Amino acid sequence: MLELAILGFLYDAPLHGYELRKRITALAGHVRPVAESTLYPAIKRLEKAELLARTTEPGAVAAPRHVLTLTEEGRHELRRRLTEPPQRNITDENRWFTVLAFLRHLDDPTAQAAVLQRRLAFLEEPASFFYDGDRPLHAEELDDPFRRGILTIARATTRAELTWLRATLDSLDS
Repeated sequence: MLELAILGFLYDAPLHGYELRKRITALAGHVRPVAESTLYPAIKRLEKAELLARTTEPGAVAAPRHVLTLTEEGRHELRRRLTEPPQRNITDENRWFTVLAFLRHLDDPTAQAAVLQRRLAFLEEPASFFYDGDRPLHAEELDDPFRRGILTIARATTRAELTWLRATLDSLDS
């Protein structure tokens, strides 16, 4: 997901590492903080794969800054990753938000809709965080107020997302 976020933010505009890290952290939130020890090796991998390029600009008051720019190959790779996200990027909410943040970079509404359809199919499957054997439990079946809270919140966010997905898919079909 880190590489997808790097490619996605650089698709929008060239950035230096510090600004890129701030944007990725804002997207991932407290769930997945981005350490320099993780970000810079990922940047180096993408640079080695010729998906991004680095230039040096003089610093205003400090040392020169390295500005990262997406190459044409990087733009193509981002669109490929968005068109064919692995299933875990569809089912994991934080990964899904990263895909969703950059899905606009797919120029084809049909390709965008295909990704949204996968998320819709996932959300429409009966599921729960808690089970009685193979049967998903509903909030109303739980005595534990905290577990009931988890399921109540999850149900509300899923309903909101389903409403948004269906409306967006309708607009993409138009």
